[in-house]
Amino acid sequence: MTLDRAEVAKFAELGEDWWDPEGPMRPLHRLNPARLAWIRERAVRHFGRDPAARRPLAGLTALDVGCGGGLVSEPLARLGAAVTGIDPLRRNVEVARAHAAATGLVIDYRVATLEDLLVRGERFDLVLALEVVEHVPDAAVFVRELAAVVRPGGLVVLSTLARTLRALLLGVIAAEYLLGWLPPGTHDWRRFLHPSELGRLLRAHGLVPVAVTGLAWDAAHERFLLVRDPSVNYMLAAVRPVAGGGGVG
Repeated sequence: MTLDRAEVAKFAELGEDWWDPEGPMRPLHRLNPARLAWIRERAVRHFGRDPAARRPLAGLTALDVGCGGGLVSEPLARLGAAVTGIDPLRRNVEVARAHAAATGLVIDYRVATLEDLLVRGERFDLVLALEVVEHVPDAAVFVRELAAVVRPGGLVVLSTLARTLRALLLGVIAAEYLLGWLPPGTHDWRRFLHPSELGRLLRAHGLVPVAVTGLAWDAAHERFLLVRDPSVNYMLAAVRPVAGGGGVG
């Protein structure tokens, strides 16, 4: 229910291109600094960690859903988290494992889906689903399973695109057909979720949205910036409250 094989097939031929900053994953390499800065800030605040610490996520478990070649899993590990990265494509996991080994990082990469983790009863403190929800066949089922792998008191962070005219023009037509950042057909605008829609899905499954930020392209410096406007790319953080309390942070 959370795996669309046609969508997965779009990423099947990437291989080592995951780690080429000028290759097909160039947009993610440009996104990463802004994404990771926001994830770090939200996690440090939520879990009450020292923002000046070199490894502020030490002692926490983190899950990177749809980890690809490990572009987010590796920075999380460097921040001190015990990271599990899952992806349905074996080749992605092989590339991620090889790159982590070459850089001396220990990351638990698996060819797996959320359903596999639920069967095993696994739970995590920090759960990330970055640029994933727009590729699943049923967003409600995906969010339900995402919520189920978060421990009480844990934090979930998603990033995706809003279903707005601006996102259609900039995130699909410009990025895929005019600028060639992504292969044509990478995204189906009809699967995008407005932040309010994603928020409702999260609340329906026991998660409480606590923050949202937009991401905007700064053409002058070829980078993404965190902005207030979430009408194209955005990130949303939510917490799973501890039973009988308001959660952590």
